[in-house]
Amino acid sequence: MSKKSLERQLPADEAKAVINRLRISPRKLNLVAQLIRGMDVSSALTQLSFSEKRIANDVKRGLQSAIANAENNHNLNVDSLYVKEAYVGKNLVMKRMHTRGRGRSARILKPFANLTLVLKERGEEKKVEQKTEKKAEKKPAKKVAKKESK
Repeated sequence: MSKKSLERQLPADEAKAVINRLRISPRKLNLVAQLIRGMDVSSALTQLSFSEKRIANDVKRGLQSAIANAENNHNLNVDSLYVKEAYVGKNLVMKRMHTRGRGRSARILKPFANLTLVLKERGEEKKVEQKTEKKAEKKPAKKVAKKESK
């Protein structure tokens, strides 16, 4: 007699990974999350590999976890995945004291953050639509020759 399993809250073409208690402020983590929002998974991994931010390594691990969830748990095509959402939340804040001059002390806050990554599979129709839009944008507009009046 076990508990009933919860129903899946995401659509069938999405996968999710959550990283809790990352030792960085949410504001700094959001800068790295902004880098990969809306990107294809392969280009997001490349971006995180070459990022100089310290937390980029942990975000990359989380992205790889989301990719593995999509592939193994939900049977999604890895080549057509992109980062639909990457959002950051607050977690606990450790409070510490630091001694200062003249017998005083100052408070130091050590914040933690959560990161949630949602990957979505691109459909075939969307790919075709994007290609046609790109072709339409690349075509230069025809120039109309002005007639010179004498």
